[in-house]
Amino acid sequence: MKGMVTMNFYDDLVMQTQMNYSRHYHIYASGSTPYQLTDKKPLPYSEQIDRLVQEIKEADCVVVGGASGLSAAGGGDFYYEDNDSYRKYFRPFAEKYHFKGAFAGMGHHWKTREEYWGYLATFLHTTQTAPVRHPYLNLDALLKGKDFFILTTNQDTQFVKLYPEAKVAEIQGDHRFFQCAACCTDDTWDAVKPVRGYGNFLQGKKYEEQYEKISRYVLEHKDSKILFLELGVGRMTPMFIQEPFWNLTLSFPHARYIAINNKYDFLPKQLEDKGMTIVADIAQVLRDARDTMENGDNDQ
Repeated sequence: MKGMVTMNFYDDLVMQTQMNYSRHYHIYASGSTPYQLTDKKPLPYSEQIDRLVQEIKEADCVVVGGASGLSAAGGGDFYYEDNDSYRKYFRPFAEKYHFKGAFAGMGHHWKTREEYWGYLATFLHTTQTAPVRHPYLNLDALLKGKDFFILTTNQDTQFVKLYPEAKVAEIQGDHRFFQCAACCTDDTWDAVKPVRGYGNFLQGKKYEEQYEKISRYVLEHKDSKILFLELGVGRMTPMFIQEPFWNLTLSFPHARYIAINNKYDFLPKQLEDKGMTIVADIAQVLRDARDTMENGDNDQ
């Protein structure tokens, strides 16, 4: 029973927030949140950077929640926009099919399987061969020497290019694997040599393993000075990282919370003494924080 509780702990948090999301969908869809937010005036940017560095240094451990905004800040912004990076990798599809971003092709009704696989191969090649982006490298420098764990909703394999599988929970899948679209088997197949399939998603063994990793880490460190560091969560999926992080920060006695986001300034009033939001470009924040940390270390 104890093992079962550990395995399902974070999954249960996500399920609770998904129900809340459904109840207040119109609020989320408008780009807002149903929770009462702090009215405290934010610190000046330079002081926010100093505090971010200090919070990381003082934490016994850090749980990073990396979402789409983190990859977008480093150039992985071609999924939902018709921009320069999208045109760089997907120009033939943009010109022929007029897709407004890479994900548009996933819902397209292709006339032939050849066209579909040509598109999917381009999509997979783009994410699989992308180098580790600068925001990830700067984050890695900030975490140097710390006890940390990575939770991510990104499927672009950026984190697993940096860290061993045991330190990363990819709770929304990974582009390295295929899965049966009809959910007929729990098996997965290597997608690098020939993506977890789009459409139906089987919540099987791999899914449970990812939730078990994050659940175990969080519960083992619940009495420690744990910092929940949220990076780039949008309004489509606040239930996987943002709201569970709020819940855990409120519940754990020594927990702290920091969110970095270029669009949304959401700090619940209940967490105003335990947290901070930095509303700025994520790449710039992580670069400035790394510079501050390394310069500070050199000064000592």
